[in-house]
Amino acid sequence: MLRHSVLSLASCFLPFVTGTALAASVGPKPSQELARHLTAIASLAQSAPMVTIPAGSFLLGSKRVDDDPYGPWTQFDDTELPQHQVWLDTYEMDRDEVSLGEYLAFLQQRKEHPPDELQKLIWHVITIHSVSDQTLTRWPALYVTWYEAKNFCTAKGKRLPTEAEWEKAARGPNGNLFPWGAAVPDTQRAMFGQHHVHEIPILAAVDSHQAGKSPYGYHHMAGNVAEWAQDWFGFDYYAYMPERNPLGPTRGRYKTLRGGSWKSNQIMLRTATRGGSVPDQRSATIGFRCAKSSASTAP
Repeated sequence: MLRHSVLSLASCFLPFVTGTALAASVGPKPSQELARHLTAIASLAQSAPMVTIPAGSFLLGSKRVDDDPYGPWTQFDDTELPQHQVWLDTYEMDRDEVSLGEYLAFLQQRKEHPPDELQKLIWHVITIHSVSDQTLTRWPALYVTWYEAKNFCTAKGKRLPTEAEWEKAARGPNGNLFPWGAAVPDTQRAMFGQHHVHEIPILAAVDSHQAGKSPYGYHHMAGNVAEWAQDWFGFDYYAYMPERNPLGPTRGRYKTLRGGSWKSNQIMLRTATRGGSVPDQRSATIGFRCAKSSASTAP
């Protein structure tokens, strides 16, 4: 028996969704003291290098397993079936998740204020938990909607990765179970399974956890924050997707999320596990990274 059914929408999306779905909007003007910290965090921002993935095929999805319901190789649900080879042209993707410092610098350039949820979080962790500006600048960006993530990437001359690009970057050409291989996740490889009584995110620096890197050298493809992909989420898309450079369904209600977050259990860290949410979702568990096509192809 499958652990989850493709018909069970909540089981697919709930692990990623912890905030309230809100329309994209400019946040309120911060207090003078908070504004000083926001400026400092932005001033410390460091851009992540992009890593090139060469053209070629990779193993996408999972084989159907019905006799080991709690085994690590058993599909999370039917959405990651069937397993097959997919060809992707050369592309680049940010080695790290977009950092909070980068995102705050972007908002400052546009003369926009962070959303209210993010302002409250930053003020709380600074005043209550004594988290420094230097630490916060290397946190992943969070409370970012799909639309806002898309706008950030576009402004940088990039785009969000397609779901297939994200999966290849996470698992390599041979279908790794986790980005680092088949070993059980632990605290050296991923930030996951965390809990705070007040739902304060417990995050790691975007360039940390070297032991958890993917075969291509990407950080935090499992845990820390789940990441927006460009595609609409299709429950049965793997069954009919094209074999070359798939771009996802042409329409939908949910945008794809991949990788699990700081709150996720182990099953959500699998490179084949899929999820999604409404594109205007804000959450402390959702961030993103950007990608870029080669000169010969542009999804």
